[in-house]
Amino acid sequence: MESATQRIAAFAADLGFEDLPAAVVERARLLVLDAAGIMVRARHESESTPSLIAAAERLGFGGGDCTVIGDSRRYTPSAAALINGTLAHSLDFDDTHAEASLHASAPIVSAAMAAAEMSGASGRDFITAVVAGYEVQIRLSLALDPSAHYDRGFHPTATCGVFGATIAAGRLLGLDAAGIESALGIALSQAAGSLQFLADGAWTKRSHVGQAAQNGLMAATLAAEGFKGPKEAIEGKRGFLRAYAPDADAAKATAGLGAAWETLRLAVKPYPSCRYTHAAMDALATLKQEHDIRAEDIEAVEIGLPETGWKIVGEPEDDKRNPQSVVDGQFSMPFCAAVVLREGTLSWDHYATHLTDPDTRALGQLVSTIVDPQAQAAYPANMAGVARVTSRGETFEAFVEVPKGEPGNFLDESEFLEKFNTLCGPYMSKDAMDRFARGLLTLDQANSVSSVLGFGQAG
Repeated sequence: MESATQRIAAFAADLGFEDLPAAVVERARLLVLDAAGIMVRARHESESTPSLIAAAERLGFGGGDCTVIGDSRRYTPSAAALINGTLAHSLDFDDTHAEASLHASAPIVSAAMAAAEMSGASGRDFITAVVAGYEVQIRLSLALDPSAHYDRGFHPTATCGVFGATIAAGRLLGLDAAGIESALGIALSQAAGSLQFLADGAWTKRSHVGQAAQNGLMAATLAAEGFKGPKEAIEGKRGFLRAYAPDADAAKATAGLGAAWETLRLAVKPYPSCRYTHAAMDALATLKQEHDIRAEDIEAVEIGLPETGWKIVGEPEDDKRNPQSVVDGQFSMPFCAAVVLREGTLSWDHYATHLTDPDTRALGQLVSTIVDPQAQAAYPANMAGVARVTSRGETFEAFVEVPKGEPGNFLDESEFLEKFNTLCGPYMSKDAMDRFARGLLTLDQANSVSSVLGFGQAG
């Protein structure tokens, strides 16, 4: 009987570009564009980037043949996967899957970029590999039950991401089903990603996603050279599902592979913060506009979230009301709410101005968070949220079930380009941005992924 690991490996090895529905190809191009824009800005402005680059240089990772997006230098494949993967997640602005509660592109696209440059892959090969990685990574989180996985202290973007990265890299390095099965076994020993960063705003949330990309590339390369990994990496007695969650459902790891496309259920963020904050921010922005709510008139704010999101962005309440760093702010519902109530939105640049702003911090003290029955009922299909704002003695309420950027409320190409240009604008000329964006949006027509990635080497 075919094991779950064997079925996953066969799916990844056998998937062809011609098997992908047109909508999946289009979605993949947009997701790659989104990830690349985030990488450019994070290369220059994320506070964790200088130490990341310095460490890579100290380890001798410079001077290779692979691209780091937003960087004029070249790096070794392993370093490029690590750095790009970390950059893609450094702003917490990357795509999400609501039910699986993870980010897909950061580990997978980054590993695929390095593997594509190693192998001279075409754009069609690249898109096929990335989609295969998405489909596997997302299903693994669904099989674990992300809430139970979170409760054990793990970050599914990284733990499941290393398998998605391995799939994508393995495809591009030419592995057959047996080779991918072995690579998944090697990746099993590299599945990591602790949520301890939530305690103090540390930068490991970013780096362990980059390490998932790096380790996935390494696992696939080792397998390509004949190194043997254990079988039954996913469902085995000491495999991923049994080790990382109390009651995983192995059937979900393979359900609908090649027939139902989880890629189409990936969402894109309009705000650079934890996705669990977004529905409530949409609701607050609507209330602010419709009722002309002024920050100085606000008496109280209550935000209702699903329980899983509340645990991440709502409690402990004192800590969430007093963020000390960008990471703290990205995972603080009170901070995000306060910024939206003052600005009408939240952008990356708002962290620098609002984390130390006394008025924003004072407003955050008025924000409380609860587990809301309506938001909980919509979860996990949607990361819903409700906002209640009391101002001038009157309480206004709005519920958002499907936040902006979700598949049911998706961005169009012009909105993707607006986000991309806003992120890249400070560091690339308009001509350079347009050339890079065009290359990514027509990636399936490119004979060489390397030629397109070269457009993203901003100074």
